[in-house]
Amino acid sequence: MTPRAPVTLFASLAAFASIAFVDSAHAAGAYCPGGAGRLSAHAVPAALQPSVAQVFGIDVAQVRDAAAVRCVGSQLLACWVGANLNCGKADTRRRLVGATAFCRDNPDAADVPMAATGHDTIYDWRCVKGRAVAGKVVMAADPQGYVAGNWKVVK
Repeated sequence: MTPRAPVTLFASLAAFASIAFVDSAHAAGAYCPGGAGRLSAHAVPAALQPSVAQVFGIDVAQVRDAAAVRCVGSQLLACWVGANLNCGKADTRRRLVGATAFCRDNPDAADVPMAATGHDTIYDWRCVKGRAVAGKVVMAADPQGYVAGNWKVVK
């Protein structure tokens, strides 16, 4: 191998990476053409994984393991589970079995932990005289029922 080979190899890899990114960015735009309806959240197709990774600043392997995409109109949205974020539908119920059980054991707890409520509830929970009470909304649900703040636009 000549001394110039590593430079040539690096240049080839850089060129390939830029082509792959352009192709995945194009695929993101083509994935939800002209507002063709809404898709439920599902695994990220291979062609879109580099674009989703860039949106969240993560490795493509993390996208494969813990990300989802869906269409809203002509926009492609992505969610990455990351730090226990919910990529499924938001839980808008005002009665939760786990919160009820927690409050039976902790009748005046000021906060009900997510271990009892789940990470998908939109409410702040507390216990009042052994009863679970849904407080203020702490996470907004979008029109499709997902936690709005967990989803980012993929371009």
